[in-house]
Amino acid sequence: MNSKKIIVCFSSKVSTEVQNHLKEGLKSLSNLELMFPEDTSDEYLKNIVSEVDVLIGWRPSKILLESGKNLKVFINPGAGINHLLDLFIELNRSRKVVLINGHGNSYFVAQHAVALLLTLTNKTIPHHIWMKEGKWRTGDQDAASIPLRFREVGLLGYGAINKKIHQFLAGFDVKFHILRKNWNKQDEKLPTEAEKYSFAELDAFLKNIDVLMIAVPHTSLTLEMIKIRELTLLGPKGLIVNVARGEIINQEDLYHALKNKTIQGAAIDVWYEYHPKGNKEGLKHPYELPFHNLDNIILSPHRGYSPFSDLLRWDEVIENINRISQGRSDLINIVNLKEEY
Repeated sequence: MNSKKIIVCFSSKVSTEVQNHLKEGLKSLSNLELMFPEDTSDEYLKNIVSEVDVLIGWRPSKILLESGKNLKVFINPGAGINHLLDLFIELNRSRKVVLINGHGNSYFVAQHAVALLLTLTNKTIPHHIWMKEGKWRTGDQDAASIPLRFREVGLLGYGAINKKIHQFLAGFDVKFHILRKNWNKQDEKLPTEAEKYSFAELDAFLKNIDVLMIAVPHTSLTLEMIKIRELTLLGPKGLIVNVARGEIINQEDLYHALKNKTIQGAAIDVWYEYHPKGNKEGLKHPYELPFHNLDNIILSPHRGYSPFSDLLRWDEVIENINRISQGRSDLINIVNLKEEY
């Protein structure tokens, strides 16, 4: 073990339960100091981070990172680092600070994605509403379920989330198609057989599937990679579940594809405006077009990470701190700044 003292500081507040879980998981490390400041303002933190080796949080400021003169690693415990890219690209021009993109919530996001798919195919929500209204056994007359059997499921991206979605859906009688940027990174056996595609084969991928599960990182390559042309290729039986980022799909094209039945339906957990202003009635919608008026979409308020209280999501952080304390460089989920994920 590396005898040099490792100082780990949290720049965002975490619960006492999380603190205790981290302390328990790291108690064997004699060379570790964990800091959980009560005051997480820049004014306070910038005065204490000069000796910190590892910083953990969600949205560090430029001044905070620059104040960490000994900082070697920043860990973002939640998935998605697009908001941090420019900051760390600039920082790494003068000194190397490794950025970690956490995947501790991938199980929950995958579970939510499958739940959204089944809610969409089984028309659960309209039947729930009819039941509340006292309408009994309206059944197929009003909203027949969409069989999942024999469907061609496309996994757009094959990181931690879609790998688990693949496992969860493997028990259904479906065929899988996977599109990922770099197949050289695939070092484990797939849960089932699957057709493999590169990004250059997006058209063929979409033509061959009718269920599209989107769990690809938000990068300059994936920004609005799904527009009306791609939605048309997916076709009138096409179903979409998006748990990645809203901007992967062009907003206007998605709305009109649903409204005009260019595709059959969608279930969306990620949106286009995360600080929506209330309308005249005080209602807040995270989009510019009236998706809530459509009858072939499931609306979900970016809650795929739930439950946030589950402590196992922090085990990946514990493992990385263990490796850092040993002087190892093979950390989990290091972000390649050039590839943007």
